[in-house]
Amino acid sequence: MDIAKVGIVGAGQMGNGIAHVMALAGYNVLLNDVSDDALKAAVSLIDKNLDRQVSRDKISADEKHAALSRIRTTGTLTELGNSDLVIEAATERETIKQAIFEDLLPHLQPHTILTSNTSSISITRLASRTDRPEKFMGFHFMNPVPVMQLVELIRGIATNEETYKSCKSVVDRLGKTAASAEDFPAFIVNRILMPMINEAVYTLYEGVGSVRSIDSSMKLGANHPMGPLELADFIGLDTCLAIMNVLHDGLADTKYRPCPLLTKYVEAGWLGRKSQRGFYDYRGEIPVPTR
Repeated sequence: MDIAKVGIVGAGQMGNGIAHVMALAGYNVLLNDVSDDALKAAVSLIDKNLDRQVSRDKISADEKHAALSRIRTTGTLTELGNSDLVIEAATERETIKQAIFEDLLPHLQPHTILTSNTSSISITRLASRTDRPEKFMGFHFMNPVPVMQLVELIRGIATNEETYKSCKSVVDRLGKTAASAEDFPAFIVNRILMPMINEAVYTLYEGVGSVRSIDSSMKLGANHPMGPLELADFIGLDTCLAIMNVLHDGLADTKYRPCPLLTKYVEAGWLGRKSQRGFYDYRGEIPVPTR
């Protein structure tokens, strides 16, 4: 199926990045959010990030203007019904995602493909609550979307081959690489990444090392570009905890038990960069470890 119109639900960190790359690849984008402020902030950030690409000679000024002209915003979810492809990029809570799809269903075209950018939730289960499980997939972008090259494509048990091929062709057009993953908790990247981050939090919790020593050890000893605690702050500690809970609940293995310290940070509202405090305090000029 030829996809021309892409609807994106959620204008946050992931949604605005997806809108950016889709518009740059020539798709007409309709970006939705419940918050007008979030929509304005998203367009402003996309403009800024496109400017950065122009300054680095990644794209031309004309390409930037053309991409921006392809992005429209709306506070009305049902307006996304005319899309060929819908990408849900809302909060990583299953009840919210289900409610979004439920509200969208009566307004969709028969051919519309539904996808979720979920990083861990069962695609089969989300799809089963819709009228088109065969036209439903996981479409998991990595953060930051304009920079990261990978997209995980996750088939639910009912996803048909035509839907997979249509989504794969979108990834190809974006100039990114698709990795096919089976529909098991957290898929590939987060199945491997999140337990590593959780183990780093346990290492801090048990006093084996400080925030700085843990991050320095993994950057200098394992050649990671970011330390695991720094990366957790970048992702969002609430997201990390949500994924660990999905792994723990879905696989029933104690090795996926979320570290109590991670839970405490989330309870305190210290969610990382987005709240200005996590394993580091970002309120000053230089991030300072909080433990």
